Amino acid sequence: MNAPSGLQRIQAAFARRQGPGRAAFMPYHPMGYPDRAQSLAVVQRLAAAGADLFEIGFPFSDPLADGPTIQAATHQALTQGATTADCLRMGAELRAAGLDQPFCGMSYFNPLFNYGLPAFVQDAQECGFDGLIVPDLPPEEGAELEDLCRAAGMALVYFLAPTSSPERIERVARQSVGFIYLVSVAGTTGARSALPAYLTDLVAKLRRYTDTPLCLGFGISTGAQAARVASLVEGVIVGSVLVKAAGQENGLAAVEALARELAAGAHGA
Repeated sequence: MNAPSGLQRIQAAFARRQGPGRAAFMPYHPMGYPDRAQSLAVVQRLAAAGADLFEIGFPFSDPLADGPTIQAATHQALTQGATTADCLRMGAELRAAGLDQPFCGMSYFNPLFNYGLPAFVQDAQECGFDGLIVPDLPPEEGAELEDLCRAAGMALVYFLAPTSSPERIERVARQSVGFIYLVSVAGTTGARSALPAYLTDLVAKLRRYTDTPLCLGFGISTGAQAARVASLVEGVIVGSVLVKAAGQENGLAAVEALARELAAGAHGA
């Protein structure tokens, strides 16, 4: 029997969390932060705390979609020598350590282009990645990477925002594979004290175009917020607040405690 493809593994992760008020919990962490060894330990703690799948960050020098917390973290990782190739190797090391949740590599397009798209997709698959999230790749320019991911059985995820036009919604719904990354606000990543009131209407609007799983990110920082998001969409993405916790003196314990709260909210526990 053939092993499931990366796309199938992502689909199974969402299927396991189906139900009213339940969603998959998808934490983000950048490889190499606070340092190489600690970043691997953070991901392992997140896995133990209830992560259903991961957004694995590849540090880049111009992270235009990220707010100050993740910008500072990825800058620190880069100054300590984090590279695209080593981020891939860290994925393989996490697999060797026993992690089996799907990995979605989050990278801006420039590092992938410099690596070479065919080589990157091949190496990512071999290192245990199941899909790719590329914030600055518009669907109008994604054909080559889409074809490579399709041949490798991997997901390729595009973004929608509250400002997306009906034409853009239709296009992303048609081309995004695995899930759609729904940005909660027009802006960069970062923890926020409250989520916007329009989310219910926004999700209802998107449902008219697609039944592809929706994962909402940007601004989620508490279990209560995760629970609200889980009542609307299939996936809850959390980054900045967990990255900030990882940088504390007791980073691993702080990350695990916060992740358990967020996972409980997402899972309807």
